[in-house]
Amino acid sequence: MMPEPPNPAPFLETSRDEDAGAVFVLQSKGQWWHAGFHLTTAIVGPTLLTLPYAFRGLGWGPGFLCLTTMGVVTFYSYYLMSKVLDHCEKAGRRHIRFRELAADVLGSGWMFYFVIFIQTAINTGVGIGAILLAGECLKIMYSDLSPNGSLKLYHFIAMVTVVMIVISQLPTFHSLRHINFGSLLLSLGYSFLVVGACIYAVSGYWVFGNKASSNIILSLMPDEGPSLAPTWVLAVTVIFVLLQLLAIGLVYSQVAYEIMEKKSADVNQGMFSKRNLIPRIILRSLYMLLCGFFAAMLPFFGDISGVVGAVGFIPLDFILPMLLYNKTYKPPKSTFIYWINISIMIVFTGAGILGTFSSVRKLVLDASKFKLFSDDVVD
Repeated sequence: MMPEPPNPAPFLETSRDEDAGAVFVLQSKGQWWHAGFHLTTAIVGPTLLTLPYAFRGLGWGPGFLCLTTMGVVTFYSYYLMSKVLDHCEKAGRRHIRFRELAADVLGSGWMFYFVIFIQTAINTGVGIGAILLAGECLKIMYSDLSPNGSLKLYHFIAMVTVVMIVISQLPTFHSLRHINFGSLLLSLGYSFLVVGACIYAVSGYWVFGNKASSNIILSLMPDEGPSLAPTWVLAVTVIFVLLQLLAIGLVYSQVAYEIMEKKSADVNQGMFSKRNLIPRIILRSLYMLLCGFFAAMLPFFGDISGVVGAVGFIPLDFILPMLLYNKTYKPPKSTFIYWINISIMIVFTGAGILGTFSSVRKLVLDASKFKLFSDDVVD
């Protein structure tokens, strides 16, 4: 169900009132602090626990350099995006979708579909990864309580998928504010875990070296010998990770729901009318089933993170914001900001291409290490 590129005057409130995706899924009723809840859920999460895995491949020096560089460039990208959005809004074109912003500024139909592609890669990849990691968390707890139990990883992935299907029926992004507030509270309680995750990125790599797992919790719970941290600390960590993953999976699925319901829903009928409710239940359930199926069939958490980062996050976070700023404000070629933006685009385009090839190559190499619906997550 491919969305259509915007028409020449797509951003008036009258046209948006006829857009079911905007009216229902992206319902604009929230306050600024609700945005904080959503952003915290989207940004602060268990992916921090993969930092030692990144250091495993990079080593100390390049690891710290890349981490610092990515942080600085990310904040710079957000600054540029805020300037572009502000410029468009002052010109009477308020954007609520990144793909429409890109198509408006760059004036290209293919750019609209390119952004759709990378957004789909990000959101589907994060959805699969969230379900996979949540299933792994359940398996960790189960293995500790019942070491000889018969349940496999895919059983726990199926359990998580069922839960995600149920909570994904919350109709609007705004309706997630309570769940994301809970996620924010988890993050506050998670502060020690975030600090711990950052320490694990250092001491974890120091201790485990090139044997660090894509989920550092597993490295702290070796198959042989005692756990390397107090049991209650690991238990709380796993529970916090599991709960937050549910919220993360919901947040990143909203783009898919908005795209689907822009076509499937009738804005002239109620959000909970039979005409809109039945397609919503069917489409969202199918989407979550698809994510759960691939999570169970292809348990590559570390490899999935690499592919999603190379194909999705690098273009969206480190290339398009600079391009949009240069096209919007047209800084002279003699200015420092013009060449900084050009340099960032060139460097991260190269990084994205290399990352895509290396991630796909690792996926191919790791394919020999597992069976379909394996009981272990492949690093």
